[in-house]
Amino acid sequence: MAHAEPGSGWEGWEPEVVVVCSWCQGTSGNIKDVEVLNCEYGKNTIKFLRLHTEGKKHFVKEVEVCTHLRLTSCHEYLDGNNSAVIPTDTIKNIVLVLAKKNGISTLEQFAIDICQHFMTTFRQVAYVKTYVQEVPWQRLQENGVPHIHSFIYVPNGIRFCEAEQCRNGPLVVFAGIKDLKLMKTTQSGFEGFCKNEHTTLPERKDRILCGELFCKWSYGECKDFDFDCIWNKIRECILEAFAGPPDCGEYSPSYQKTVNCIQMHVLCQVPQVQVIEVVLNNTFYNVVDMKNLGLTNDKEVLVPVETPYGSCACTLGRKTFLEARVHMLKDERQNLFGLAAAQRN
Repeated sequence: MAHAEPGSGWEGWEPEVVVVCSWCQGTSGNIKDVEVLNCEYGKNTIKFLRLHTEGKKHFVKEVEVCTHLRLTSCHEYLDGNNSAVIPTDTIKNIVLVLAKKNGISTLEQFAIDICQHFMTTFRQVAYVKTYVQEVPWQRLQENGVPHIHSFIYVPNGIRFCEAEQCRNGPLVVFAGIKDLKLMKTTQSGFEGFCKNEHTTLPERKDRILCGELFCKWSYGECKDFDFDCIWNKIRECILEAFAGPPDCGEYSPSYQKTVNCIQMHVLCQVPQVQVIEVVLNNTFYNVVDMKNLGLTNDKEVLVPVETPYGSCACTLGRKTFLEARVHMLKDERQNLFGLAAAQRN
């Protein structure tokens, strides 16, 4: 097995010999050819509300946290030795204590606090990754006056972030927005696509473009960014690129081109973003045929087709950043298990 790269968290680690449990002694195959590629564990779905006050005014952050660890050895997996294992209940308690002591100024800073705590407190931790997403509470207003302690749930997209660090490596921060539902009722079409004997989809010059968007970006190494300001700017860029100018819009020849326009607009407007991933799951609308009802339906009444649905995704990165960070990206690809499922749910 090749030597681990510096900063990967695996320096000095050698593949462990897999100990065969008594119940699988009779299993066929050459068990000696097996080695551990990755093993990690953690606590998912730690939900809590952090409340703080400034005079009579109340501020809330309700979040969901997932934190995973990779240890410097695999003894707990291979021979049942739990001496280095930090219980997942302890992980949960640490997250809650950090929320109490530090507060949550931004999701990103809270994720950074969690990573730094595990790296500085536990020598057996080789890698830590934490995911934080926010419940979208918004302060109520009455006649333009903000309420001091009342809030409303506004599902205009879910904000989330990730932070991860390998021992002796940089702390890397990601952020994003998911479950952002967008629609425009014209200025979209789909023509000139590949056709064969299985094609039944007609070309359309004018259609509804509707979808649920997932967007995740990387800041690269952790720096002293204004995370709230950047997140709001990126959300604004997404809406601008999707919709176009308010008086005339912007024509979209495909969902794929819309995804690319969003990414390019963000990269042009927000220099702190190094890599950006966008996934757009589309919702198709069928015009209801009302001829049997004696009516002409000129795209006025439509029904959504929920399943099956199309999906397109693209990841763009700045070349200079990717060239400088190629060793880290290689290590990330080797991390077969993680929080990808948690962040998409």
